Amino acid sequence: MQIQDLPYPDPGVPDARSGARFLWWLGRNQLGGQLKALVWGLLHFVAVSALPFCVGFAVQGVVDRSGGRLALAGGLLALCGAASAVGDTFLHRAAVTNWITAAARVQQLLAHKAARLGSALTRRVAAGEVVAVSTGDVEKIGWFVEAVSRFTAAALTVGVVCAGLVVYQPALGVIVAVGLPVVALAVLPLLPHATRRADTQREKGGRATELASDTVAGLRVLRGIGGEELFLDRYRRASQEVRRAAVHSARMWSLIASLQVLLPGLLLIAVVFYGVRLAREGRISVGELVTVYSSVAVLSYPLQHFQEIAMAYSFSRPSAQRAARVLSLERHPSEAKTAQTGSTEAGEVKGGDLYDPATGLLAPEGLLTAVVCGDPDAAGRLAERLGGHASEAGPSVLLGGVALDGLPLDAARAAVLVQDKDPVLLSGSLRDLLDVPSSGAVAAADALAAAGCEDVLDTLVQGSLEGADPLDAHITERGRSLSGGQRQRLALARSLLTDPQVLVLDEPTSAVDSHTEARIAEGVRALRNGRTTVVFTSSPLLLDRADRVVLVHDGQVAAVGVHRELLDTEPRYRAVVTRETEPETVAASEKEPRPGDGPGAEGEPRPDEGPRAGRNGLAGPRKIDELAHIDELREIGETA
Repeated sequence: MQIQDLPYPDPGVPDARSGARFLWWLGRNQLGGQLKALVWGLLHFVAVSALPFCVGFAVQGVVDRSGGRLALAGGLLALCGAASAVGDTFLHRAAVTNWITAAARVQQLLAHKAARLGSALTRRVAAGEVVAVSTGDVEKIGWFVEAVSRFTAAALTVGVVCAGLVVYQPALGVIVAVGLPVVALAVLPLLPHATRRADTQREKGGRATELASDTVAGLRVLRGIGGEELFLDRYRRASQEVRRAAVHSARMWSLIASLQVLLPGLLLIAVVFYGVRLAREGRISVGELVTVYSSVAVLSYPLQHFQEIAMAYSFSRPSAQRAARVLSLERHPSEAKTAQTGSTEAGEVKGGDLYDPATGLLAPEGLLTAVVCGDPDAAGRLAERLGGHASEAGPSVLLGGVALDGLPLDAARAAVLVQDKDPVLLSGSLRDLLDVPSSGAVAAADALAAAGCEDVLDTLVQGSLEGADPLDAHITERGRSLSGGQRQRLALARSLLTDPQVLVLDEPTSAVDSHTEARIAEGVRALRNGRTTVVFTSSPLLLDRADRVVLVHDGQVAAVGVHRELLDTEPRYRAVVTRETEPETVAASEKEPRPGDGPGAEGEPRPDEGPRAGRNGLAGPRKIDELAHIDELREIGETA
């Protein structure tokens, strides 16, 4: 694999059982690149290590006053220098290619895993850890993969040189052959300590990254409550912990580096001391002494790669463990779940009712079903279940009698689209935002109109520098230049444009005013006519537009009907929709109003009833007045 061939058509199935197994799997999948780097590395290191033999041969030629031998030594030096340069150049090229292709493979694997898990990923892994894995950890994993071939070439070169010295000059060669392994392995007892310190640094760095990402994401809220200084102090403390951990780790690595300089120096002194004695006794020639001395001096260069591979492994091992932990996450906690729920050979669903066996929720085909749930978190989990994104064990949601868990992921997502209560808008133009896979049956203009985006388009045109076309207007990261209601409506338009078989909306109008909500309710109903739509809401305006309303209480369907019928007959439903307190609900159920009773009768406000909390926690109109104005707001929406 070359850099120009990226991305991989298929990055493969990783061995994510552990960090070490994941690194081994990466190495095996890049065996061709590793062998290429190894060959060039051997050429480079062997050429460098052969230079001392050429120098010793030249020195001996001078001593013997042999011009022919000196000329031959010069030619050998030129040949070794050229081989070293060529080997070094192509070694660097091959090693960097291994680094980049390994990092690209890991990033593709992470991207595929994130696409498969969807919103479940950030519930099971902290967002800061995902960011750390996809950025810094990927780079360190690539570093280790790149360093393996250089280390292997260096180790083989050291072995060849030691064997050559033993043959060339046994008296000194034995000392070198025994001393070099000791020098190379002397730092091994320090590596566990260095690794633990590196792990601590990485852990603290991950926490600091997570804190920073959470702070940036909530900066607007923090400024609103005056809490930015508090979080800034927290980040300062976290960053100082990272700094201290980094210094603590660097001290150990500096000790290892100093030993890598000190021990070869001591070996060199021992070789020179003993070699001088042998030369004085006439047991070796001057050229042989120079050759052995130069060989030991030059071998300090390949020995540096022993330290590099130790550092690369120490830093990449925790990174590989984190990557393996993310890549080991599965869509379902047990493999038997799919077998229990069944599957389909066709890989697609033609249509049908949407049914959740866990709660008993049924959304008939072609109808607008509203779901009322008193617990917003439970509503969000149920919405994800309906889209096949559930992470907990349990029976699968059925669409047309087919288990969504048994479908291929692409088919399941094409059949059911879930828009959560906090949708994300990516940066780019509005045209890019609406460039999504769709059936083609819904035009962008119709989707924008149904979502009530007229004023949003005007705002985008006014703030755009690209011209009068709102589709060319630029949307900033996560839509931060827009209000919450504007972001919500654009996300709703994007979901309507896709025109899936089943559309699940979780509180799609929680950030808009009542008049806009009335228009959206009418627009969604008209645009999704004949298509299955499920809306999680407690808004009377949306509930009154639904063909079918389902109350989910304590994880089970408690009542089914239409909005006005459930208001009259189901106290739990009325408590959620009208935001009654528990005493009010009990009192209302104990004393049913009778026609003709005057004040307090159905449709008439009580004289002593004061303001109540609205849907956003603010003082609002009386509950009966709010319900009585539904028809008025409907007329406003139709007129608009």
